[in-house]
Amino acid sequence: MRRLVALDLAPGPRFVDELQRTLDDGDAAWPVDQRLPPPARDRLFSLLAPSVVATVDDRHALADGVPTDEGDALVVATSGTTGDPKGVVLTASAVEASARSTSARLGVDPTRDRWLSCLPLAHVGGLSVVMRALLTGTPIEVHPGFDPDAAAAAAGRGATLVSLVPTALLRLDRPEAFRKILLGGSKPFGTLGANTVVTYGMTETGSGVVYDGVPIDGAEVAIGTDGEIAVRGPMLLRAYRDGRDPKDADGWLRTGDIGSFDRHGRLVVHGRADECIVTGGEKVWPDAVEAVVRTVPGMVEVAVSGVADREWGERVVAFVVCDGPPPTLDTVRDHVRAELGAFAAPRELVLLDALPRTASGKVRRRALRDLTEAT
Repeated sequence: MRRLVALDLAPGPRFVDELQRTLDDGDAAWPVDQRLPPPARDRLFSLLAPSVVATVDDRHALADGVPTDEGDALVVATSGTTGDPKGVVLTASAVEASARSTSARLGVDPTRDRWLSCLPLAHVGGLSVVMRALLTGTPIEVHPGFDPDAAAAAAGRGATLVSLVPTALLRLDRPEAFRKILLGGSKPFGTLGANTVVTYGMTETGSGVVYDGVPIDGAEVAIGTDGEIAVRGPMLLRAYRDGRDPKDADGWLRTGDIGSFDRHGRLVVHGRADECIVTGGEKVWPDAVEAVVRTVPGMVEVAVSGVADREWGERVVAFVVCDGPPPTLDTVRDHVRAELGAFAAPRELVLLDALPRTASGKVRRRALRDLTEAT
């Protein structure tokens, strides 16, 4: 009987050793997010039902653990930004397909390259870095979290590859010190260096399956008649921990994201289907407005969301973090009006010290809406 082993460990060599031991035993590993408060942690333990817990001191069995299927390698909890988290089950073959395809796209050479892991290991973006290193025999240095000075020091010691979220990339003094930087989690902002690769994927796809708009080997991407992105490939999940399989009979996974292909055939992601703002009968995509608002002088971070409005149905609201004196609402509206039209211009400007984000760097738009509706 195959078991689910909860890796209740901080990022570091011990985590990697216990992960390798679990895989060698034919069991599946679930990395426990060390930052979770006790109630959230207890809910996940109840939801995912591991049979064993590995801690810094020992391993011990749990009652009522639910076995895993033959071939299962990882169970990764989704971030839960759109509802209750789910346990995504990835098989050993899926994890290997992802690791091989992504490493091939990056031209990884285990004799010359070295990974730096500094994203949360409880999320697929961080865990996939460790799995790539283990499966390809590429050296890896695991940090407890992202620190710009520690990342720079790792590059000085020979780290050539790193996966980051946009907010972390902004804090790097010399991003060019890395040969390749994978950027995921949320839409990037600012000018990106030639060594930066923008990825698209989700927990259910086992990490990024589209690099700079082009699917990795083995992955297929299609756009439905409703504009929703669908993905298919050997790196996708087997099912959720409760047994539900979100793929259709042909193996396609509907992502809930809306996108299109540009004239070069590259995928362009417009945003979540449920994030489209309908204001005065017009559809407004937050990503497009955010891109324009970022061009306003002094902007550091920008997020746009729709908030319920009696007159317009929804009103466009811009949440911004500024460096220096903030711009006026009229200034922001003028910039957006000139590029996208008056209907897309924000009707409200909210100044924040920082945008609320998940551990994987995604903006928590629901939290933004709640913040506005509470004021």
